[in-house]
Amino acid sequence: MRDLRIVFMGTPDFAVTTLTALVKAGHLVVGVVTAPDRPAGRGRKLRTSAVKDFAVTQGLTVLQPTNLRDKEFLGELRSLGANLQVVVAFRMLPRVVWAMPEYGTFNLHASLLPDYRGAAPINWAIMNGETRTGATTFFIDDKIDTGEIILQRETHIADDDTAGSLHDRLMHLGAALVLDTLRLIADNAATPRKQSEAKTAKTAHKLFPETCKIDWHDSLDRIHDHVRGLCPYPVAWTNMVNGEQRLFLKIFKTAKEEEEHHLPIGQVVVGKREMKVAAKGGYVHLLEIQLPGKRRMSVGDVLNGLTLEKSAHMV
Repeated sequence: MRDLRIVFMGTPDFAVTTLTALVKAGHLVVGVVTAPDRPAGRGRKLRTSAVKDFAVTQGLTVLQPTNLRDKEFLGELRSLGANLQVVVAFRMLPRVVWAMPEYGTFNLHASLLPDYRGAAPINWAIMNGETRTGATTFFIDDKIDTGEIILQRETHIADDDTAGSLHDRLMHLGAALVLDTLRLIADNAATPRKQSEAKTAKTAHKLFPETCKIDWHDSLDRIHDHVRGLCPYPVAWTNMVNGEQRLFLKIFKTAKEEEEHHLPIGQVVVGKREMKVAAKGGYVHLLEIQLPGKRRMSVGDVLNGLTLEKSAHMV
């Protein structure tokens, strides 16, 4: 059996779960690489990454390079003497970094590769109405999410899953998958396989504000999936025209109602403590929304303080 000396690379909470699992399992983590502290909030105080916060509590060596090709950083990384690097939710690595350890560098990705390569696999799987996804460990190469697959695990996407609930499930599934991957590498039993280059593979490109805007001319299913795939972050949004007002609304939760109607697409219909929007073949019920300057609220609570014109509509 190989003795593993691991450098872990990651930044957000998603990565902390895996790092915690490594530590609890008794793996030798010789160092942690994470994002530099960054100013945040109104006071612009320096904020540390979730991975750094945990690593410090464990007394682990922490490196926070701004430039992954910096000679000083590369010297510090090399001095740790790692023979394997594990990457979870970190940035793209240059060859000089991922090729450094004897046993390679592997990444945990929150999809069943080759589907959903890219920055937002959890969001896009739900936005596209998938019923299954999973996690993949693969050896990093010089392209994004294209390296040889070591292991994969699948999970079901439920009708009521959001990006938040699926994120949490994949976070734990992924941590277990990394431990299984480490056992294979330690036993010299990993048998990586090349990814298929299917032209039908779906991508998970980065989400931008314009990506998150609701298209009310989409189908009921696509609108509903769009909302849950962006909840709780970065959140689906729309503009509502209400008389002379034009309000920016964040939409966190919806429900579908199939019903024939003759209302224009985007027309807002208000009932007793309910608000729905006319779409193709039915209505999208708004359940939780956020108005400018307000907190996330149920629509019933929002309507207590909001008067809507009969002509109110989404654009």
